[in-house]
Amino acid sequence: MAQSQPVRIVALGDSLTAGLGLPTEAAFPARLRAALQAKGIAAEVGDAGVSGDTAANGLARLDWAVPDATGGVIVALGANDMLRGIDPAVTRQALDGILRRLGERRVSVLLAGMRAAPNLGRDFGKRFDAIYPELAVMHGALLYPFLLEGIAANAKLNQRDGIHPTAAGVERMVVGILPKVEELVARVRQGRPQ
Repeated sequence: MAQSQPVRIVALGDSLTAGLGLPTEAAFPARLRAALQAKGIAAEVGDAGVSGDTAANGLARLDWAVPDATGGVIVALGANDMLRGIDPAVTRQALDGILRRLGERRVSVLLAGMRAAPNLGRDFGKRFDAIYPELAVMHGALLYPFLLEGIAANAKLNQRDGIHPTAAGVERMVVGILPKVEELVARVRQGRPQ
């Protein structure tokens, strides 16, 4: 891929990527695109975030949510699975399906992890938290361990519901994940999916 052509990235996620409660220009895809642009990286960042989606919902809409010309996908699903207490085996199977299908399409992947809330218990947390690093290794995907790193449980960076980031929280998400997104762009430009 020519360096001058913008890399096409899709953020496949839920309300965290869609920017629930925020104007479009303050949501994750727009802010990530601006951060890449500030570093001189030409990229388009498509918003395939659907509020309330589980990993299984993401798998079900994968083919139309990620257009053919996409070079890289940030998979940011699982938060709703965790909040609803869905069996981690079900979440794992859906995420595995997403990563497998993207691999078959030769699309580079950055898996943005989630962590279980402590109130769900130690067993659930152990099983849920293991999903992301294990699948990243299995599929050769890049991994950003926790999408809400430095944001979760920080009242100043979350909206009143305590779950969805404010505009400042989204900026923190972007700053945290940006180095991994730069790696994703490099993979796309090198033409190697994993």
